[in-house]
Amino acid sequence: MKTVLITGGAKGIGRACAVLFAEEGYRVFIDYNTSRNEALALADSLAARGLFARALQADVSRAAEVDKLFSEIERECKGVDVLVNNAGVSLIKTLDETSEKEWDDVFAVNVKSAFLTCKRALPYMISRKAGSIVNVSSMWGVAGASCEVAYSASKSALVGFTKALSKEVGLSGIRVNAVCPGVIETDMNRALGKDVLQELAESASLNRLGSAEEVASAVFYLAAKASFVTGQALGVDGGFL
Repeated sequence: MKTVLITGGAKGIGRACAVLFAEEGYRVFIDYNTSRNEALALADSLAARGLFARALQADVSRAAEVDKLFSEIERECKGVDVLVNNAGVSLIKTLDETSEKEWDDVFAVNVKSAFLTCKRALPYMISRKAGSIVNVSSMWGVAGASCEVAYSASKSALVGFTKALSKEVGLSGIRVNAVCPGVIETDMNRALGKDVLQELAESASLNRLGSAEEVASAVFYLAAKASFVTGQALGVDGGFL
């Protein structure tokens, strides 16, 4: 049985990934930072179905907490076969309104966390000459969005990180890819309001918003099915870009 760690796994895309990987027979470790109730409820619901799921708390932007997270996982299994870096935060502000702390916080969660988790996951993957990493970026990491410069820049950095790391670890049999979701029906996007979401839906070729489950399917494809795919940033945006 393979093991997957999903950061930010309590809600939205992360939750959908946890459900799908568990249903596909993976040991699923659900990382959460503040969404304790949602993470525990998700793990309990999966366990009630006879599936393997554990909820573990860690702020993955902090090295000590990432090390503790992996140590807890390694007490139950040897290491992580699949890493899904889904933890992320948004910031809707113009650049001149964005404080230095806000900029640093966005990059800490959206980029630094991937650096820390990959660094901790790779030794086991390298020892096995196998492994898969999927980073959850955004279509704004490709195209950029007005009033979301910090967020767009961080997600763009994650695409660059993905492409560079894929070249670095490819000879070790490890694949590294990214998904770039469009406007997805999640708690993060519901804050935009119905009118804005409708306008965004109409901008996509499919004329609708995406679901977290649709993104999870793309993540699973890259993680488990796409054996000759690495260094790619797969758009899951309904034809928005």
